[in-house]
Amino acid sequence: MTFDPKFYLSLILRRLPIIIAIVFTASMAGILYAVSMPPVYRAEARLLIESPQIPDNLAASTVVSTADEILLAIRQRIMTRDNLLAIATSNNLLDGMPQKTEEQKLAQIGNRLAIYMPTNQGNTGVVIVSFAASEPELSASITNEIADQVLAWSIELRTKASGNTLEFFETEVRRLTAELAQQNAEILKFEQENRDALPESLEYRRTRQASQQERLLQVNRELAALRDRRDRLTELYDQTGQLVTLGQDRTPEQVRLETARQELASALVVMSATNPRVKALQQEVAALEEAVKSQLGATSGGRLSPFEVQMLDIDGQITYLAEQKGLLEKDLQTLEASIDATPANSIRVAELQSNYETLRVQYEQAVASLSDARMGDRIEVTDRGQRITVIEKAVPPAYRAEPNRKRIAIASFGAGVILSGALLLLLEVLNQTVRRPSELVKALGAPPFGTIGYLDGAPARHRWSANRLATVAVFLINIPIILLVVHIYFAPIGHLIGLAPKPPAAVDGAATVKTE
Repeated sequence: MTFDPKFYLSLILRRLPIIIAIVFTASMAGILYAVSMPPVYRAEARLLIESPQIPDNLAASTVVSTADEILLAIRQRIMTRDNLLAIATSNNLLDGMPQKTEEQKLAQIGNRLAIYMPTNQGNTGVVIVSFAASEPELSASITNEIADQVLAWSIELRTKASGNTLEFFETEVRRLTAELAQQNAEILKFEQENRDALPESLEYRRTRQASQQERLLQVNRELAALRDRRDRLTELYDQTGQLVTLGQDRTPEQVRLETARQELASALVVMSATNPRVKALQQEVAALEEAVKSQLGATSGGRLSPFEVQMLDIDGQITYLAEQKGLLEKDLQTLEASIDATPANSIRVAELQSNYETLRVQYEQAVASLSDARMGDRIEVTDRGQRITVIEKAVPPAYRAEPNRKRIAIASFGAGVILSGALLLLLEVLNQTVRRPSELVKALGAPPFGTIGYLDGAPARHRWSANRLATVAVFLINIPIILLVVHIYFAPIGHLIGLAPKPPAAVDGAATVKTE
């Protein structure tokens, strides 16, 4: 089907009354809705999130948060149920909503509240606080109250955060101090319990072990020499009955006896045993031995003999060396046990010292962090960090923020145009009559030979067209709407037609509407 502008234009002109009726009705309905809505005033307060006054390279605050995080935290606290209920109660906001539940009322009050950062101003830290109310003064009062809450919450959040940080590090320093003392005490206790088997003295104990082993060998050699000497002296005494003594201690008989023995021994080498010389020497030796024995018995007089004295001296030395040997062996056993226990003690000491070193590093870090936390808390307490300040308080607005009656009227006019267009399209789709030659060609499948003009029949006096019905409907629907708007917002109908006196408040009401 080809597009025919003349045909569609004639169609629109033919349906023009219906279009006007729909557009006019929709526009009047939108205007009635706009004027029936109560006015809403929204006062605004401007706040600024300022940067820290002290540079971070000199002293940084312990509260690190972006403007969005601060704003979100504050908004969540202000939007709590208890806070909204307190605001509503103090400003009597719940009195005008008796038919709603408390939750619905608080939800509606929360929807009136707005705290945001304008996107068209970039990341400047400007915060807008506003509250919608039916009266300008009420809107400004509640907006300023919420702005004060924002300031209070900002200070409380930052000081509480810095205070919690300071408290945490103070607790951490105390904890690490106690753990360091406990770990140090444990190290000292272990070292005292194992002071003879610590790795620090291992080299000394090994040197001492070698020295004691050498000393033990020397004692064993001395013991062996003394025991051998004792045995030889005992054997000599049993054989000769005398001891080998020094020259100055011998008697003349003893000297003569020794000389005689030497002569006898020399004579036996060259002479026989039956030789008179030999026999004489033998008799002399026998006599001298008896004399020496008698001298030794007379000299002792009940005291210890030189042999016994010498044996006692040797036995005393043997006993002393045996005791030294026992002590050396016991000391060597102790040294060997301590050397064997040193590796395990070394591991344990290294573990204790490693734990102590770890705690010491943590303690130093905690002390440094505690110093930073004290500085950060001081910055927040003195209000030298990031803060929120009011740069413009809310004032009662001169104009309402809602509803936007012009926008609603324009929207209702557009809705009427769309509805009328949709109706025309629907009527065109449902209308299957042949009205153009092209439609006839399409219906017959062949071109016509000629056309005959439209011939009017007899006039139908009692027949109403759609255009007339639409005109009547427009008047029937819109006249009451116009009268209602005039009666509510301008002047009562009775006053206009002279049936009622003019109320005193009517002029003020009209003036108020004009001001809006």
